[in-house]
Order: sequence, then structure tokens, then C-alpha cells
Amino acid sequence: MSKLIAIMSMSLDGYVADNQDGVAEVFDWYSSGEVDIETGGADSMTFHLSPASAQHYQSLVHELGAVLTGRRTFEVAHGWGGNHSWGPAFVLTHAIPDGWPKPNSTVHFVTDGLSSAVKQAKAAAAGKAVGVHGADTIQQCLNAGLLDELQIDIAAVLLGSGIRLFDQLANTPYVLGNPTVISGIGVTHLRYSVLKGSPA
Repeated sequence: MSKLIAIMSMSLDGYVADNQDGVAEVFDWYSSGEVDIETGGADSMTFHLSPASAQHYQSLVHELGAVLTGRRTFEVAHGWGGNHSWGPAFVLTHAIPDGWPKPNSTVHFVTDGLSSAVKQAKAAAAGKAVGVHGADTIQQCLNAGLLDELQIDIAAVLLGSGIRLFDQLANTPYVLGNPTVISGIGVTHLRYSVLKGSPA
């Protein structure tokens, strides 16, 4: 059965982007090393990772069969050129944007709610994990009790303000399993299982 894994880079003080949706500082670790990783997808990029981060990234991406994200992340990423490198992308939105869907694109829009988006993403993942991306979508999945794991890349930076990853949580506290910890250059990769929220 497919797992839902939240995957985000975050500053040490809890922000995934600055007040203008800028993410440069929390993604600096993607260019901190000597190992070249091609992302694939229509908007293929080359990351330059430390050996530890490269091994971590490749292992994580190998688990994924689809991605679930929100409209804001889709817009900031310019739709990943129509094809996300993690597999088919399911965008939770109230309305399909103009000009979409595009021919030969693996980006799908879900307008009938989170449960439907999760169901479609899991079906597309064909037994592999679904990577959940975007602060709001991750919060929704946590609040609905749907998230299985948190994979958080803690960048070595303090932003002071911006968009928080864990800002609108219900049913707290959430109990997490013991983390796996991988130290890269300018980043610490943390992975937790989500055990449960507080009693209803």
C-alpha cells in the first residue's frame, strides 16, 4: 500500500520560503557538493550534492511513484514544465488553471478535495510512495490523519519570517517516531514516521 511522505526543505526556524515565496536559502544545499544529480522530468535540473545528500536524495526519489501538491507550489514551480521528475503530479486546486491540462503532460488537477487527490495519487504510484509537497498540502494531510512520514531537509539558515511548514495544525500534538538523521553540507536530512495525533 502506498505511503504518503511529506518532503520539504525548511530553515532551522521552520520556514519553507520567505515572504516573497523565495526558496533560494532553503535550497542552497542542492548546490553544495561535488556529486552531480540530474533530476529528469520536463524541467530537468542538475543538482550538485554532497555524497551524503546525493545518496539520501537518490534513495528517497527511488521510493516515489507520484507526487501530491497544491496550487501555490504548482504556480511557483511553473508546472514543472508539464512533467514532474518524481512521477505523475496531482495538484489540489479549486479550479484548473488556464491552458491546462497540456498535451503529453503528467500533471493532473483535482478539484473535488483532498481524499480524491490522495486516492488518485496512490493509484498512479502503483504501490510506490507518494511524495507530498507544499506547506498547505502537507498540513492538510497531517490534519486529516493521512500522512505516514515526514522527510524534512533542515537547511543551515534562519529566515526569521516567511511561510511556515507547520503553521495550521489541528489535533496536536502529533507523536513522531525516532528520526533517521543524515548530515550533509549545509543541511540535515531528518525522516520521521507519523505515529498519531492527539485523541479526538
